[in-house]
Amino acid sequence: MDSTTDTPVGGVIATPSRSGRSRRRALGKLAWVAVTPLTAWAVVRLGGLERGSFPTQIMTLTPYAAAGSLVPLVLGLLARKKAVTVVAVATAVAFGFTVLPRAIGDGSATAAGEPFSMLTVNLFFGRGDAATVVGLVRRHRPDILNTQELTPAAVADLDAAGLKELMPYRVLEDDWGATGSGVFSSHPLTKLDGLFHPIGHNMPAVGMTLPGGARLQLVDVHTFTPLGPQITGWAEGLRALPSGPASGPFRILAGDFNASLDHAELRRLVARGYRDAGDASGGGLTPTWPANKRIPASITIDHVLADQRVSVRGYQVYDVPGSDHRAVLAQLSLPASR
Repeated sequence: MDSTTDTPVGGVIATPSRSGRSRRRALGKLAWVAVTPLTAWAVVRLGGLERGSFPTQIMTLTPYAAAGSLVPLVLGLLARKKAVTVVAVATAVAFGFTVLPRAIGDGSATAAGEPFSMLTVNLFFGRGDAATVVGLVRRHRPDILNTQELTPAAVADLDAAGLKELMPYRVLEDDWGATGSGVFSSHPLTKLDGLFHPIGHNMPAVGMTLPGGARLQLVDVHTFTPLGPQITGWAEGLRALPSGPASGPFRILAGDFNASLDHAELRRLVARGYRDAGDASGGGLTPTWPANKRIPASITIDHVLADQRVSVRGYQVYDVPGSDHRAVLAQLSLPASR
């Protein structure tokens, strides 16, 4: 309790108890302990300074660090310590600047132009449930189904579930293991060779013309993971992807990037002429991996990147039993060619 003393002029002086001062001192120290690593994290994220495999991996957890940055702020306020409170406020604002826009969207959605939709899913060594995938195709009628970790057996399972009738056109580079990929479509496809030099798993590129006349190029992306020595190939794979064009056919990169928007390498790719469909729609914090495990999906590494001329009309994420990735459905709008 605080003690009080009568003064000669009739006033009362309140003296804080030692226990109160000790409690605030302890809270202040705890606030510093909590805010210091979070401030360093925010600096690394803002500056794109992550280096090496482990820092690159934990950078995907930035949205959770952003939520955690409120803890030292509360502790600093309770401790009534100005210095740590100021640092905690700056840290929380920095995190908010990097994370919150993904939950808001960029306001660019428009229904004008030719509609185009696509579904992309990593099938986890071909184990993703074919009936679920084909059910999503049947329900949403996407123009493209983009797949990674597509095995020959998975192709047979998808066709047996009805995909052959729904999407008879395809450019497949299926293979056993994680290497295989493939693009299925309800419209004729042309395989594009020489668009870029793939570094990673199979990444087929296709061209197509939609019924309304819009021309489109799509790359089925599946980079290496940034684990151990593979981080070099991961970074090189993202850098090797083609930039978004300012004219000519529209271009979309979609698939398993093994990267989140908290990675500097992915942000540099987006800055080369793209917008992320999740980010643009306000769904950019919806996690896509690891799915169907005891630990809920926690990070967002599956993306649809559309060139800057394309607007995003909708974005949804769906579970696929048997796969450790969630499927991403993006509804886009392609403006009339000039």
